[in-house]
Amino acid sequence: MTNFVEELRWRGMLQDMMPGTEEKLNEGMTSGYIGFDPTADSLHVGHLTQIMTLIHFQRAGHKPYALVGGATGMVGDPSGKSDERNLQTEAMVEHNLAGMKKQLSKFLKFEEAGNGAVMVNNNDWFKDMNLFTFIRDVGKHITVNYMMAKDSVKRRLEGDSGLSFTEFCYQLIQGFDFYYLWKHHNCLVQMGGSDQWGNIVTGTELIRRKDAGTAFAITTQLIKKADGTKFGKTESGAVWLDPEKTSPYKFYQFWLNASDDDTKKWIRIFTLKTQAEIEALEKEHDAAPHLRILQKALAEDITVRTHSEEALETAIKTSEFLFGNGALDFFATLNDTQVLEIFEGVPQYTISKVELEGGIDASTLLAEKTSVFPSKGEAKKTIQGGGVSLNKEKIKEASAVFNAEHLLNGKYIIIQKGKKNYFLLTAE
Repeated sequence: MTNFVEELRWRGMLQDMMPGTEEKLNEGMTSGYIGFDPTADSLHVGHLTQIMTLIHFQRAGHKPYALVGGATGMVGDPSGKSDERNLQTEAMVEHNLAGMKKQLSKFLKFEEAGNGAVMVNNNDWFKDMNLFTFIRDVGKHITVNYMMAKDSVKRRLEGDSGLSFTEFCYQLIQGFDFYYLWKHHNCLVQMGGSDQWGNIVTGTELIRRKDAGTAFAITTQLIKKADGTKFGKTESGAVWLDPEKTSPYKFYQFWLNASDDDTKKWIRIFTLKTQAEIEALEKEHDAAPHLRILQKALAEDITVRTHSEEALETAIKTSEFLFGNGALDFFATLNDTQVLEIFEGVPQYTISKVELEGGIDASTLLAEKTSVFPSKGEAKKTIQGGGVSLNKEKIKEASAVFNAEHLLNGKYIIIQKGKKNYFLLTAE
């Protein structure tokens, strides 16, 4: 057994904790849980803090439960939100649950014996419960005054959108989840983000009032970026754990492009490196920040654990191909989907393959067949200065002719202007 709370503390993850929680956990193996709402068929990096919390919980010798909200996913949680969530059908929720189970299995050890992780679905205990049973067995134990005092409820009541009765009841539903797991699985601790504190303590209160029991709560800090923008979001949207939604290359780049301030926090939260290992990396990084040692260590660690060693290798080779001295041999290993993922957001042009077979000189290709340059004159000037490459080779003369033999994978030409400006030409 190791001290789980101390692990969260030095990593900068701990936010709030009920009195007696740390002492209880230090007594021996304890069961605890975190809930995940199945709002999509994949988790995203915004879920990683809670996934890491369960990982540390299990590594400390405790038994983690991952509760997937098959029932609550059809209702919605008002915590920290200004609008009501769109309600989902049962079929949508079941589809999403399958994807989440597969992903959580990559991070937690699901075993029958010892402190093996367990996955539970709250639809199993809510599906046969009717309204009258719920208000008799749950509702009578928690007063409206108690529920109205919660910050998450107050914010919604004071806002323009208001709060539906459905969402007002959410804290009772989540509170009963805790009660059910406490009663039937001996789950003594619920964990979650700091925005869940109100819902979690409703559970501990229900356990106390209904069965005179004792339960505990821990919350982690909400992750924010140093520049004030939302963590886990990019210009193209959420960063998903599903490689079909966010490619391992883009996933790797998300972490690699983090600022120094963010990386120094995130490497503690999202990796399993020890305090000594992290401090050693920080010294190396501070001595040569331009090498981005911390960012690389963070990106490599989380990409391997989320995807695989092979996915990391592909991500690194892709980065080297685009931003370093990567060879064209690597490009030949990519399929069309991977090519388009790599060049998403990059200006793309289409040219007739028949026309290309006849040969097109560089200045015409760059200024007329595409708009890489606004004019042939500017294209020629930049070429003479050594500033244009085609398929990773510098174009030496504006009169150089390119044809179908220059197509990569029989379809593509990669144009590079300067160090970072890429263009993709597709022959059809």
